[in-house]
Order: sequence, then C-alpha cells, then structure tokens
Amino acid sequence: MTSRLVALCFDANDPSGLARFWAGVLGWEAADDPHGGKVLLPNDDTGFRIRCRPSQEKKVGQNRMHFDLTSTSLEDQQRTVARALELGGRHIDIGQGPEITHVVLADPEGNEFCVIEPGNKFLAECGFIGALACDGSQEVGYFWSRALDWPLIWDQDEETGIRSPHGGPKVTWGGPPVAPKHGKNRLHFDVAPAAGGDQAAEVERLVSLGATRIDIGQGETDWVVMADPDGNEFCVLPAATT
Repeated sequence: MTSRLVALCFDANDPSGLARFWAGVLGWEAADDPHGGKVLLPNDDTGFRIRCRPSQEKKVGQNRMHFDLTSTSLEDQQRTVARALELGGRHIDIGQGPEITHVVLADPEGNEFCVIEPGNKFLAECGFIGALACDGSQEVGYFWSRALDWPLIWDQDEETGIRSPHGGPKVTWGGPPVAPKHGKNRLHFDVAPAAGGDQAAEVERLVSLGATRIDIGQGETDWVVMADPDGNEFCVLPAATT
C-alpha cells in the first residue's frame, strides 16, 4: 500500500485571487474546487494539483515550503519574473545576498518562491516547477519517501530529496536547522490511498512510519488530518478522491 500525492494546498485569504496568480505564472487552468476554493489543473507532468483553500488566518513568518521555478535562459528567467510581477507578485529579501543568481519573489499573499537561473544541474531534468524546496530534517525526507514510495534522489549531509518515478518536480529538504513553525503551515499536502486502497489502513501505515493524527479543529470530515515527523500538517483523503 502507498499514498499518492493528490494536491499541494495553499491556505488563502483570497482563494480566487491567489489561483489567478498561480494560473497565470504556471499557465495552468483554474476551476472551482468541490472542497471549496479553487483548484489548478496541471498541463504537464507535475502529477499533482494546486488547491487554494479559504482561510481567515494571516501569514506569519516564512513558509517551510516554496516552489523553485526553472529557466531555460536568462531571458526566460526575466520573462518569468516580469510575468509574476505583472500578476501581483513582488521582490522580497530573505537574506539571500547580492551574489545569489536566482530571484526570490512572493505571491500576492506573501508566499515565497524562487525563479532559478538557467543551467542548474540539480533541476536539469525537471519541468517548470523544478522542485518543492522545504525546510526539514533527514527523518522527514525518509518519511515522505516511504509514504509516497518515491525513491531518494539525494541523501547527503542530512539533506534529502525525492521524486516520483513518473517524473515531475523534486521535493527536497534542506536539513538542520529546521525553520520554526508559526502556527499551522500555509502549505500542506493532500494525499490519498492508491485506487482501491483503504483510507483507515493507510492512516495506520503512515502512523507506523512516524506520522501522528492531529486535531486542528477540522470537525467531522471525510479526510484525516495528520502531521509528519517534523510537525507539518497533511491530509489523507478517501481513496476515490481525485
């Protein structure tokens, strides 16, 4: 049994506005999400959706996860930056320094992301979303590798990375020190058992790998809220969820 990554979810004060931004940056189609908010549908090998879910909470502190967007040339990098700025993004300083050749931006709700310079060897075989770059321990990288059955493609100096056997973005964790949490994460994974799988059995398997069940005030839902070994929230949906 294994989990499949269904979606990356953003908590959003304005789900429609945030969806418009990311649809414009990525070139993906936006649609109404039956679970509330908006969903973006990939047109490439990304393999998961992006959901913008309504939240009244304001962003506090730096996110533990962000997109690394790739570039094929300096002109391509500049076009991506210009498009993001036109759609409502902005430049931000997170202490990256003048020698850094990638561009650090934030979307309209302050979620950080990077536009990577051309020639980055680690992301060379990836699509436009090259990676979901995360603050996280080696343990949490091992957990997600086992949870999703994605092989480790990097494991060095407590830094880890995984990628679906079918391609798409890499998911990486930078090792210690792990950034502190500022309440509930604004980005989280939605996973579900593989087709024909049993949700309850998958929850128990994830517990055996190091996850815990948590209560964030979700009430009665058909999904189960959990936290990975670093305390990052994620949801286990029913198997039939797409």
